[in-house]
Amino acid sequence: MTYREQAPPPALAPWVQCTWQRAGDGATVRVVPDGCIDIVWTEGAGTQVVGPNTSAFLVPLAGGVRVAGVRLRPGGAPPLLGVDAVALRDASAPIAQVWGDAGKRFAERLDADDDRAGVLLSTLAGRAPSAAPPDPIVRAAIALLAAGGVDVRALAGELALSERQLRRRFESAVGYGPKRLARILRLTRALAAAHAGEELARVAAGAGYADQAHFSHDCRSLAGVAPSALLAA
Repeated sequence: MTYREQAPPPALAPWVQCTWQRAGDGATVRVVPDGCIDIVWTEGAGTQVVGPNTSAFLVPLAGGVRVAGVRLRPGGAPPLLGVDAVALRDASAPIAQVWGDAGKRFAERLDADDDRAGVLLSTLAGRAPSAAPPDPIVRAAIALLAAGGVDVRALAGELALSERQLRRRFESAVGYGPKRLARILRLTRALAAAHAGEELARVAAGAGYADQAHFSHDCRSLAGVAPSALLAA
């Protein structure tokens, strides 16, 4: 199975993390939560707005089936796509349901044009001038969480908000609260280190887990399998 990502143009970088493409080989893809919302085109199955997810889900991909998408940064989809992040939590919706007739035309363009990354980016670039920037408080909080070493309970105080205010802004922007996203970003850091070849006990300590067992338990909770199984896949 082939998979590749491409960084967005600078004008879209505040909202967009990357475009990506995949070709199926008959295997099932395990999609691990990352705090993002994606627009996903699947050959023969149309275009969906997907996520954010709180745990992994499985997608069977027949051999040769092409998939393309654009991944919005955590907090980037509501202002750019005009979606309700909470309503999309652990769910998906056809793009025509989200954007109406404009979404139907967009889906038809994706079906017809082999340059799907170009169609995705040009469509979002057309929306960007009228889109609000992502919530700056949430962006600052996400940057702190992604770096690690930040106590979520102290995060609100660092940003001069109450915990309730921070959670409300997070849920509106991301789809769930900062504690959930902190767990997801910690797992992302740990898996990246493990993919780079670090030993799992060192990975766990470096990512902020109490020990390797804590890392394994959290990976099973979020990704559905142990780290060793996820890395082997």
